[in-house]
Amino acid sequence: MLAAMPPTPTPTPDPGEPRIRDRGDACPGALRLHSADDGRLARLRLPAGRLTARQVEVLAVAAETLGDGRISITSRGNAELRGLADDCGARLAELLAGAGLLPSPTHERVRNIVASPAAGLDGLGAADVQLWARELDALLCATPWAAALSGRFLFVLDDGRGDVAGLGGDVTLVAVRGGAALLYVGGRALRVAAADAARAALAAAGAFLTAAREAGTGAWRVRELPEGHEPDVPTALTEAGVPAEPADPADPAKPTDPADPADPAAVRAHVRTLEPTPARKPEPPQAPVPPLPQGSPPPPGPLGSAAVCLLAPLGRLTAAQLRALLPADEVRFTPWRGVVVAGAGTERLPALDAAGLVTRPDSPWVGVSACTGRPGCAKSLADVRADATPGPVGAAHGLPVHFSGCERRCGHPHGRWTDVLATPGGDYLVDGVPTPRTALPEAVTTARTTTR
Repeated sequence: MLAAMPPTPTPTPDPGEPRIRDRGDACPGALRLHSADDGRLARLRLPAGRLTARQVEVLAVAAETLGDGRISITSRGNAELRGLADDCGARLAELLAGAGLLPSPTHERVRNIVASPAAGLDGLGAADVQLWARELDALLCATPWAAALSGRFLFVLDDGRGDVAGLGGDVTLVAVRGGAALLYVGGRALRVAAADAARAALAAAGAFLTAAREAGTGAWRVRELPEGHEPDVPTALTEAGVPAEPADPADPAKPTDPADPADPAAVRAHVRTLEPTPARKPEPPQAPVPPLPQGSPPPPGPLGSAAVCLLAPLGRLTAAQLRALLPADEVRFTPWRGVVVAGAGTERLPALDAAGLVTRPDSPWVGVSACTGRPGCAKSLADVRADATPGPVGAAHGLPVHFSGCERRCGHPHGRWTDVLATPGGDYLVDGVPTPRTALPEAVTTARTTTR
């Protein structure tokens, strides 16, 4: 059964005023479908982007038989199906549940976990955070109060290389040497044991819910909490039985050295449920926080000795392209709208390239993204996917570029990027400069490669 989407969101508050949320978030899910101009839309949360080979096939079948034949990869490494019929909800849920893609119907929209996609595959990183992601997902689904998290609340797990640490997580874990992790929440950082990382993340989410409830503003994310209502993470960790200490700013998390082996420490399989507490203690003075590590995503091509990294042009895969990823030990969607295929060697790259996937770091499609645009989105002013042209070879080494059909700029990259925005007159603004549609390739290439 399809659930109705909430009404139009409340206006953005003036600077300095707390945001007031008087409703739940409108994020679509696998069970709560969104109505779009091209049909219904389903968003399937894939913790750490992970899919088994069987789940890849089921997703391809769902796209072919229920949707428009394509799968979109989101900026959180989740999957979207578009062009769904109004009456397909029950069949879609049956398909997904049968493949193990809906472990908890009550929690399906809160399983927002991004993790370093190459973790455990290339010998880099301080820990295999993909294991942390699996444990955290199991904890979320087993914890009743976690279903109250917003569909926009985000957990980010970085293995120390800095590829995902900057993606704006509400709760961010960064693996560091010595079997430890740094836990970042609301501008503060604590050090916990790596074996406690998943439990610590869950406890931090509970601290957020407590702070949001006390603030009374209906905050969906940590950054929306008003001043004076910061999450009391130390108390939450204590109540969860997770030892923690202030992170040492003199030993910041930084991208791990290629010589660093992956941390082989096992992650605990099961822990007790945490319940958030209404008790609050005065906030201690804020200590200096170690900077988040800053690294680059893995480029398209070989990844270690038994995996490859690919990009989907404009973040969309046909069902045939999805099947071309098989056989695989597992497939991981990435927040850069790409795919890591574990168990695939370099001998697979020519066939994957022939299937239309980006397999080379010098491809002109590297760093190019776009929102849905027309005809799928009623708010869009243009068919931005048709207008999103790749630059010349070498442009991939410049800034990312995102083509947007309206000022919401859905799915734009984090950090610095070239902004291409459709205008009512049929042309575009490239970083604010009016640009005719016919001049987009040259203007975009210049903007991406010019230092600002």
